[in-house]
Amino acid sequence: MQVNYKKLWKMLIDKDMSKAELREKTKIAPSTFHKMSNNEYVSLDVLVRICSVMKCGLDDIVEMER
Repeated sequence: MQVNYKKLWKMLIDKDMSKAELREKTKIAPSTFHKMSNNEYVSLDVLVRICSVMKCGLDDIVEMER
C-alpha cells in the first residue's frame, strides 16, 4: 500500500500557503518534507502537527493507494 499527499498540496494552494510556510509553522525538517514530496512514509507525529496547523483531519491530507 502506498500513500500520497495530493490532498495536502491542494489544501496549501486553496489556503494560499507555500510549502515553506507550512514547514516553518510545523517545524518539519527539510528531509521529512522531501519524503512527503516523494510520497514516502513519514511519522504520525509529523502528520498530526500538519493537521494542527491546517485545522483538519488526517484523511484531509493523506490518501492510501493500493
